[in-house]
Amino acid sequence: MLPERGELGPLLEVVGAEVVVHPLAVLRREVLEPRGLVDLRRRLRHDVRTLGRLAREREVALVHSNTSVVLAGGSLELPHLQHVREIYAGAGPALLWPLWRRRLLRADALACVSAAVAEQFGGSSKAFVLPDGLPRTPSPVSREAAREALGLPPDRFVVALLGRISDWKGQDVLAEALLQLDDIGAIGLVAGDAWPGQERLEGELEAAAERSGGRLRLLGFRDDVDTILGAADAVAVPSKRPDPLPNSALEAAAAGLPLVAAAHGGLVEIVRDGETGLLVPPGDAAALARALRRLAGNTDLRARLGEAAARDARERFGRDRMLTGLEAAYARLTR
Repeated sequence: MLPERGELGPLLEVVGAEVVVHPLAVLRREVLEPRGLVDLRRRLRHDVRTLGRLAREREVALVHSNTSVVLAGGSLELPHLQHVREIYAGAGPALLWPLWRRRLLRADALACVSAAVAEQFGGSSKAFVLPDGLPRTPSPVSREAAREALGLPPDRFVVALLGRISDWKGQDVLAEALLQLDDIGAIGLVAGDAWPGQERLEGELEAAAERSGGRLRLLGFRDDVDTILGAADAVAVPSKRPDPLPNSALEAAAAGLPLVAAAHGGLVEIVRDGETGLLVPPGDAAALARALRRLAGNTDLRARLGEAAARDARERFGRDRMLTGLEAAYARLTR
């Protein structure tokens, strides 16, 4: 059951899966507000009825919810696995999280994409860590071709930040750090557009780009990620709030690029400080600038960290490892 066919629907149908399109309610950070909760409750009731009817018709053996909070497994007397991909604690009004935590714990098991995500369930035996596998194996374009395609000089230090523009992903932290790297002419690439409702942030970044003399470049949404990875010397992930387990960081590491990441959330599970990348305090533009300066001035360090990152990411976050863990969870719940 998908909220829209999108790109995933045809891929599922190719391997023999039946796809039902239904706009399921999703528990995201922005929903944890009174107005959002009223709408969410109404949609949940409708979703439970729809899923219940489908489960009876198809003789379903297990419900696996991915981000959706339908949580119909208990009401249908079916095993229910809830995949948790967000760190909700601290993301909304303090009184709401305990209520949603209790609701999530109605599932028979909680597959958490990182230990940081699992921690918010206070050691519940239902929560277990199942890191996402790499969505794809990156194949970066050659440095020369990538920089020519993006109009970048061949000799400048380039750091990329990939992901939707939001008030907590840290694009503004990178912009501030670049101002402190004016003497080396470091260039920052921001690939991604703004989350709905946060378009004003693009305007703020455009103003920051002007202050940087064009060294901060806003690329918007890009589907040629391998070009950006090929052009970059490093990738920054300066999230100001704990990030669960960003796929952009996994892909960059697997591509052999050193990460400079905020030292909280799932990022500390991806980056091994000094071995596969560098960790910096969240929201600290000066610390980010110092780490980037260190990489800019040491090509050997960049190469060593990048090679180690590629090996580590492909070993610990391989797709087969994730699938094996998921199949084992299915087996436990349906036994």
